[in-house]
Amino acid sequence: MNRLQASVQTFHERHERLKKYVHTAWRYPLPRWGRVCMGFVYFSIPVVGGYAVMQWAIGRSHDSIGERGEKLQEKEVEGVGDTVLVGGEQHKIGAGGLGMGVNLAVSNKADQERNKVMLEKFFEKERRKRRKLEHQKEEKQHQ
Repeated sequence: MNRLQASVQTFHERHERLKKYVHTAWRYPLPRWGRVCMGFVYFSIPVVGGYAVMQWAIGRSHDSIGERGEKLQEKEVEGVGDTVLVGGEQHKIGAGGLGMGVNLAVSNKADQERNKVMLEKFFEKERRKRRKLEHQKEEKQHQ
């Protein structure tokens, strides 16, 4: 462990010396075009690196499950939304079902309508609050 700690410490010291040399020995202010180019380089490195990592992950996924999932042993999804197949029987999961918990987003028509009504009530309440605050600001300005 002591050897690892010593190697990390020497790496840190060497890195600090290199940073000092780079930023003091031959550094001079860049012109505007140089700053733009360096900004592009510093922006592009994580973008290109992220793209490369994403492509690597996609390749690994294709290797393990196939491009369209053809290597999967089970290709069909059992249970959709808030239901699951357990021992050949279909059970409701989430609030009021197996394991209790929260209501899952199942997006049936009744839930959509109820959510739409509740959202509209919320927006109306916020509009009233905003109008009241604007009215109070106007009264303060007129005083």
